[in-house]
Amino acid sequence: AQYNLGLSYAKGEGVPQDYKEAVKWYRLSAEQGNASAQSNLGLMYDNGTGVTQDYKEAVKWYRLSAKQDDAIAQFNLGALYETGQGVPQDYKEAVKWYRLSAEQEYELAQFNLGLMYAQGTGVPQDDVSAHMWLNLCGSNGYKDAVKNREIIEKDMSKIQIEKAQDMARNWKPTKK
Repeated sequence: AQYNLGLSYAKGEGVPQDYKEAVKWYRLSAEQGNASAQSNLGLMYDNGTGVTQDYKEAVKWYRLSAKQDDAIAQFNLGALYETGQGVPQDYKEAVKWYRLSAEQEYELAQFNLGLMYAQGTGVPQDDVSAHMWLNLCGSNGYKDAVKNREIIEKDMSKIQIEKAQDMARNWKPTKK
C-alpha cells in the first residue's frame, strides 16, 4: 500500500502530484524491502525529484533493488557505473549490471550492452555479440538499435552476421 501511495503521489493519480510525499511513501516501502519502491526511490535521488540530487543515495537504493533482480534498477546502476556518478567509473561493473538487466529483456540495457560490445568498453570488442544484443533490442521496435546494428554489419563478414542472428534467435531470457 505504501508503494502504491508513493506511485499515486509521483504520478498525481487520485491525489495532487507531490514528489516529496511520493518520496516519503517510497521510503517507507523501500525500507521494508520492496524492490520497486527501492528502484523508484533511487530514481528520485538520481534525478533530484522531490529530494536533493544525490547519486550515492541513488546507488544505495538501486543496488538494494538490483540485488532483488529488478531490471530497471540493474540498468540504472549500470548507467551510474558507466558514467561514474555516485560510484567510481567502472565499465566492467557497468557491463555486469547491463547484462543482468538485458537478460530480463529490458531493451535499454540490451541497447547499452550492444554498444559496449561494439566499442569494446568494459568487454573485449566483439561485433557478433554487439549485433546480437542490438538485434534483440531492435526486435522490440527500438529504432536506434536497428541503426547501430546496420552500422556494425558493414564491418562484419556474412558468417559473422549469420552467427549473430543465430545467437539472437536462440537466445532466451533468464528471468521475467
